[in-house]
Amino acid sequence: MTLPLPHPALTAADPELAALVGAEELLQAETLRLIPSENYVSRAVLEASGTVLQNKYSEGYAGRRYYEGQQNIDQIERLAVDRAKAVFGVEHANVQPYSGSPANLAVYLAFAEPGDTVMGMALPMGGHLTHGWGVSATGRWFRGVQYGVRQDTGLIDFDQVRELALAERPKIIFCGGTALPRTIDFAAFAEIARESGAVLVADIAHIAGLIAGGAHPSPVPHADVISTTTHKTLRGPRGAMLMSREEHAKAIDKAVFPGLQGGPHNQTTAGIAVALHEAAQPAFAEYARSVVANARALADELLARGFDLVSGGTDNHLILMDLTPKEVPGKVAAKALDRAGIVVNYNTVPYDPRKPFDPSGIRIGTPSLTSRGIGTEHMAAVADWIDRGVRAAGAGDEQALTAIRAEVAELMAAYPAPGLSG
Repeated sequence: MTLPLPHPALTAADPELAALVGAEELLQAETLRLIPSENYVSRAVLEASGTVLQNKYSEGYAGRRYYEGQQNIDQIERLAVDRAKAVFGVEHANVQPYSGSPANLAVYLAFAEPGDTVMGMALPMGGHLTHGWGVSATGRWFRGVQYGVRQDTGLIDFDQVRELALAERPKIIFCGGTALPRTIDFAAFAEIARESGAVLVADIAHIAGLIAGGAHPSPVPHADVISTTTHKTLRGPRGAMLMSREEHAKAIDKAVFPGLQGGPHNQTTAGIAVALHEAAQPAFAEYARSVVANARALADELLARGFDLVSGGTDNHLILMDLTPKEVPGKVAAKALDRAGIVVNYNTVPYDPRKPFDPSGIRIGTPSLTSRGIGTEHMAAVADWIDRGVRAAGAGDEQALTAIRAEVAELMAAYPAPGLSG
């Protein structure tokens, strides 16, 4: 069994919270984490994110601050910016956004006015709340129009996207999302954006690490602006970045600060810098390729067990499953799998007849297990556990779930999680 990491000061000051942190460390160590937006950061990223940089206020940008005493902070932020530019090959990078949603809000502030038309993938089709969906501020402050996927293939129909863009003339077009298992055709989106006069924003939050590692095409030659979180496949702290061509640098920076935020979280900036340094190493490219290889192998094993995968498979880190043929709702399956030590999330599938809080599907991904060193040779076992877990969920068989949990824990013990071991 992996023991919790030592936290002597926290344990002395607040034993109740320390116990909860320790319990979470054990949970992350012992369970098979398949949520595609989660990962394990390195011990170096953990350490950088918990330093005395917490103590500094740094409104403004490097060399242009509203507070004194920024000699070290400016160097840290410049380091993160320079590394982002090098890893992604961009002309400009802003590492200050607090998370992905504020980063996207900054894009709207930079390029649109309230009431303007904006365009993105519909949330139930795999898009993100901040791409103009109605319940988000972006759908309330702007006129959101949405595209989707074909019902027969689960793939984006670019003829339909073009027709919608030319008819609606949006100021901004977002491509990317939260449940897209296929390669994003950035060139096709760029052509449509040019024809319709829109700013193209590539939201690569889920696939940033795959792009950095060369396992997914880059949007850099095609998109005006690139938005991303810094965790997920990039294996950094919970933060975000905006990257762009130099012509948009001033608009982006002004939108982030002072448009939306005050002082940046310097400890997060440091963690981002470390993660980008790690992403520049040859080992990270191998990691990115392994994430995709594991996802494809897992998809094949699930298909062989009769699972219905949206679009028929995956090109990246993510698999979206429609459990309707299994006659088990997604929420029921997700909760049962959690009891079996397999952490997934229930998720809407395209054209889902069920409600979002009780949908037909589950969403899984391979970033976390790949970070542990688990490979394609294990994907048959993972698929078998999912298959047995879903069947146990339908039958209400708690003993079967308990048995799966023991098997999962045995494999997890053999492949310690980065940042939690040692």
